[in-house]
Amino acid sequence: MTGLLARDRSATATLAVLLGLVSTIVVQAASICPEEQPSDQVPTDLALCRQLLHDVQNPSGMALNDYEAVLGKYLEAMCHRDLEGGWTVDKRVRDTGPWIGIYQNGKWTGQYNGTHAPVLVWYSPGMYAWLKANRRDDPPASDRPPGPAAELPPATPVPDGAIIVKEMYTPPAAACTAIDPLRLKATAKGAAIMVRDSKGAHDGWFWSGYGWGPPDPDWPAPAGNRYPYMGFGQYCTNCHASAKDNQTFASLRNIMGEPGEPLVFLSQNFFLDPSWQTLRERIAQAGAKDAAAAGNDPKYNDAFTHIFESLGGEPKRADFDSMQSETYDHVWAKPGPVTATDQFLTSDQCLGCHSAGGTGIQFDMTEPGNDNKLVNISPYGTWRGSPMGLAGRDPIFFAQLASETGTFYKDSKPMVENICLGCHGVQGQRQYGIDTAANDGVCEPFARSTVDAAPYPPSDPVAALARYGALARDGVSCMACHRMALDAATIAKVRGEPQNACVEERQKLLNRGLIGFAATFTGSYFVGPPNDVYGPFTEPKKKSMKNAIGMDPVHNNAVTSSELCGSCHTVHLPVMRDNETLDHVYEQTTYPEWAFSDFRTGDSPDGPLPSLSGPRAQSCQACHMPNKDASGNPYRSKIASIQERSNFPEAEHVLKADDIDLKVRAGFAKHTLVGLNVFLLKMAFQFPDVLGIRTRDPMLDEIGIDSIPTAEGAMLDQAVNRTASVTVADVRKTDDEISARVTVINKVGHKFPSGVGFRRAFIEFSVLDDAGKPIWSSGATDGAGVILGADKQPLASELWWGKTCKQRIDPEKRLHQPHYEEITSQDQAQIYEELTAAPPETGVATCGYGATPAGPLTTSFLSICAKVKDNRLLPAGFLPLEQRIEIAEKLGAHSNLAKETGPWAVGNDPDYRSGGSDSLTYRIRLSELGDKKEKAASVQATLYYQPTPPYYLQDRFCTSESSDTKRLYYLAGKLGLAGTQAQDWKLRVVTSGPVALP
Repeated sequence: MTGLLARDRSATATLAVLLGLVSTIVVQAASICPEEQPSDQVPTDLALCRQLLHDVQNPSGMALNDYEAVLGKYLEAMCHRDLEGGWTVDKRVRDTGPWIGIYQNGKWTGQYNGTHAPVLVWYSPGMYAWLKANRRDDPPASDRPPGPAAELPPATPVPDGAIIVKEMYTPPAAACTAIDPLRLKATAKGAAIMVRDSKGAHDGWFWSGYGWGPPDPDWPAPAGNRYPYMGFGQYCTNCHASAKDNQTFASLRNIMGEPGEPLVFLSQNFFLDPSWQTLRERIAQAGAKDAAAAGNDPKYNDAFTHIFESLGGEPKRADFDSMQSETYDHVWAKPGPVTATDQFLTSDQCLGCHSAGGTGIQFDMTEPGNDNKLVNISPYGTWRGSPMGLAGRDPIFFAQLASETGTFYKDSKPMVENICLGCHGVQGQRQYGIDTAANDGVCEPFARSTVDAAPYPPSDPVAALARYGALARDGVSCMACHRMALDAATIAKVRGEPQNACVEERQKLLNRGLIGFAATFTGSYFVGPPNDVYGPFTEPKKKSMKNAIGMDPVHNNAVTSSELCGSCHTVHLPVMRDNETLDHVYEQTTYPEWAFSDFRTGDSPDGPLPSLSGPRAQSCQACHMPNKDASGNPYRSKIASIQERSNFPEAEHVLKADDIDLKVRAGFAKHTLVGLNVFLLKMAFQFPDVLGIRTRDPMLDEIGIDSIPTAEGAMLDQAVNRTASVTVADVRKTDDEISARVTVINKVGHKFPSGVGFRRAFIEFSVLDDAGKPIWSSGATDGAGVILGADKQPLASELWWGKTCKQRIDPEKRLHQPHYEEITSQDQAQIYEELTAAPPETGVATCGYGATPAGPLTTSFLSICAKVKDNRLLPAGFLPLEQRIEIAEKLGAHSNLAKETGPWAVGNDPDYRSGGSDSLTYRIRLSELGDKKEKAASVQATLYYQPTPPYYLQDRFCTSESSDTKRLYYLAGKLGLAGTQAQDWKLRVVTSGPVALP
């Protein structure tokens, strides 16, 4: 007998006893162990191993790309198998869960249910010494001599530099159990490595996945923007945080030469299925698929480029910068207690536990989907593909910002960037302000350029800002919402703490004169203690999160209140001319629109509001974070995917069941958070390489459906079923005309459209022939979504610039379609929208509610001097002005909030008094139908939605030539919309269908 097994004859004898009657099966399995090697796999260059060891033990001492290279050399040289240098190893390859056989369709297949593939673990001398000193309760009581066990002191910290190398092999373990461990090499499954470095992260470990073969580094970020293989703060903590101490389950009973035997699991190994894959391999394959998809460069849409001839020609990929890879969006909890300088983390610190399938063997938070795949309905899975999850990479937002800082207010660039990124890049902007205030007492403005900061190459001076860039690109991320302090009592406690050092400065700039909740408008909210993460469920289990990131989950009802949304979705901004602030107005009032409607709940974190709840009371979350399925049944699920005591393959040194076993919760909410901007989602899905995003959930991977199509599906469902209805009634035909009454009912709890002011909806009303083809239309468009008149040319309201962008078209006229109660011409269209005018270039400027428009129409958020039109559909039960003022003042705002939220330039239309709908009459003279009038068979009304109307896109392309602007042109111009509900750059919300003429 040779090799390592020969060095421990007692272990071999014990193995034979354990196998008993199934020894024949083991021989069969061993004969096909795919990882068996013809010679011992041991280090041959011990001098090299000694040379590399210091750096291997110090991952926080160098950049990730440099450390990966060193670690790769160390493992490739088999330095972790240095028995003479004090490394120790498990007794044999062992299973980490059961291998269950199923006979179907005439053949046996197997499913492995382990926490990892079968493992053979190697321990560095420091790790082994720690185990000997701190895991002396091994072996379990059944294997110990009789008598009471000695009381052990609390475990000491694992020493820095200790290493665990967990080699993984083809399941089941029986395939390789009888092979001398030195004759094995984990070529198929690779290894998981833990390097202790308490200076690097709160959990104290550097985590790594490694596969023997060609190097596959994380930096520079590879095609496909995959989840990184190595780093601090990896998702491994979703299981390892359940360990009793030090984030490790390592047990002396597994190690050769120590008493006791490893845990055993059911293993129906009379057949072998080599098709099982580790998560790491699945991620690698997904990356390869994504890489193959990357580089997709379709042609520009002719209809789009015909309208938007600007930017000196059609931008090519080389003309603009792609967003930094999501691989770089990695900010983890640093060592020690959590403080204000370490309170914001990226979402990848949450995905391990709060995305479905994180453990690989639990699939809570999923639903069956198409193609036998799972829909990830977890918090991470639904948020990641939403506009909130994409906010830090939104190409429309960044093009808008480029116009603001490059043309409209170039002399105020630092202030403008800091304001805007305080919402779209909130975590980066906040953390940067906190840190600079701590360093020099000044809340430095957060720059657009910092969003592009990445850690690679480390020699780049900008790499020092990579942490802030990663946080900003992560968008409106988990901790941006789950740390909000909304009630007065909590705010009073934390107002003066370092994490809120810059909040009052922002409030004074943006919300001058507002108090209470209104002072938090425009994302100017306070956050709670750095170590608290707020959630809606009572009695959350704390230890896993505390072990992983140093923070406590805390029950707080405020996260279920509409004010959680209202702080950011009430936008109060200065009106500027050059560098002068003329006034302050409301750019966005989604929350007040709800608070003034039948949908109001009438409460707030600080108590009831005037007028109390409405007859259709629903919070924002009730619509945008549904907790019931289509049948009205509450979603039931555990709220995390972690290693539990009672619902997991057994492991040693696990926390008690009371600490980690999770309840199934009713009312589990999807974090869909969607509106109707399917165009943004389509850009992200069709061009992930341009936006730097991965299109696969790192946890479910190929067995799951991508989060972006899932979010788009939620949008389309919302558009069709819960946004609006349109009906055609009183259809008449006389000898002279066709007439019909069209009614649009708003189903949502705020205006439609709502949000940023450039969103619009419009009615296409058509007379159809007997084949269903239009012969007369109001609101018809071309392929770029431009509304056309009778001559099939764009209406005068549709485009603001000439094609060459040299000058505006009649800016002093503020050309637009007014609000109609009756439409009689194809040159008229009912467009539900808000239009605003900028201040006049010179002279006295009067801005704010009721101001007379004096400047041109504007898309600048900081130029909203006067309203020109706001006929957006009001929500049902819109309160009279007096009651709106009472609520506004209770919120801490002035009467202007109540006034500005109302309609504008709608005449005496009675539909805009109590809200909820709009009706108008269409009258079509038969003479306009010409020789087709006898073919008129029916009429039809369709409601469309445009989150970025043509005039808005044109204003982007004509007011900036930045990289961000060219990127938007490229994405928009090449976006594939044919055959979809968003074809021709307009989302079909709902249609009446053909209504026959009498």
